[in-house]
Amino acid sequence: MLPSRRVRRVAGPLLVGALVLAVVLLPVLVVVALVASLFLPGRLRALRLLGFALVYLALEVAGLAAAAVLWVASGLGRRLGSPAFRAAHYTVLRLLLDVLMRAAQRLFALRLVTDGESWSPLDDGVPGSTNAMVVLSRHAGPGDSFLLVNTLMNRDHLRQPRIVLKDLLQVDPLIDVYLNRLPSTFVSSGPGSGQRAEEAIADLARDLGEEDALLIFPEGANSTPQRRARAIQRLRERGLAAAVRQAEAMRHLLPPRPGGVAAALRAAPHADVVLVAHTGLEHLSTVRDVWRHLPTHKTLHLRWWFVPAAEVPREEAELTDWLYRWWATIDDWITTTSAQQAG
Repeated sequence: MLPSRRVRRVAGPLLVGALVLAVVLLPVLVVVALVASLFLPGRLRALRLLGFALVYLALEVAGLAAAAVLWVASGLGRRLGSPAFRAAHYTVLRLLLDVLMRAAQRLFALRLVTDGESWSPLDDGVPGSTNAMVVLSRHAGPGDSFLLVNTLMNRDHLRQPRIVLKDLLQVDPLIDVYLNRLPSTFVSSGPGSGQRAEEAIADLARDLGEEDALLIFPEGANSTPQRRARAIQRLRERGLAAAVRQAEAMRHLLPPRPGGVAAALRAAPHADVVLVAHTGLEHLSTVRDVWRHLPTHKTLHLRWWFVPAAEVPREEAELTDWLYRWWATIDDWITTTSAQQAG
């Protein structure tokens, strides 16, 4: 259950205290991490994780400090919704994510490669592009949201993302503060949550502009064997035989949930659609997985597909079939790319 906002706000001072304590104890922490690394596979595993944790903690504190400055500068919050302060929040987030991703790449020796045709979300060469976008991405491993948001916001693209994400992510103070000030929606589970989520997604998509990108993860969660079995069983109970066959044919993905996608595209018929696949993090679903299989010296592959608004179906049945076909394409790409990496 998500703590109340008043309780969550206590996390800010706690993070400052944790950062101060970490700096004071840094020599001890480094020695402990070095000793622990001797007993762990890989090169300096514990020390790398310690370094990344400290960077993440420092960025959380810096981001919250910047949010406090912006709140005061906006007239104690009265003008936070204005275009100028919205842009300022996006700028801070872009800078923080840029530092975080650079730290991850350096500490873990990660390399990001874009496969297929080199396409930019701001490519003026795309015929008929309106530039407003709905981005549909697979969900796999920790950090894929950070990866995609950073890609959309970096210096080449400079998008202003609107993100659909789980309400429990508000336990992260930085996500809680910034995404509750920016256009985003937090969805929950439980009775009636699906309809409420679709309405919220439609509201989020309705005024998408040329610099905006609405990011949705249609699977709703990382793919695991248990989740895959439950998702297929739900389709079977609803009598969706064709969807069951398509879901069973996918090796890497959960069947997509079309409700939120349909709500977004109905509310923003002018928006183009971008589908995103990535591979390299899918075997990391839990904190335990990250500890046991720290991804070092790996290449993360990213692939974009662009679909202009005029080619996106609008009828619910056709849209659902279209989405499943794209998910099958993404699944095939993951299979091929993973095989090439293994070879």
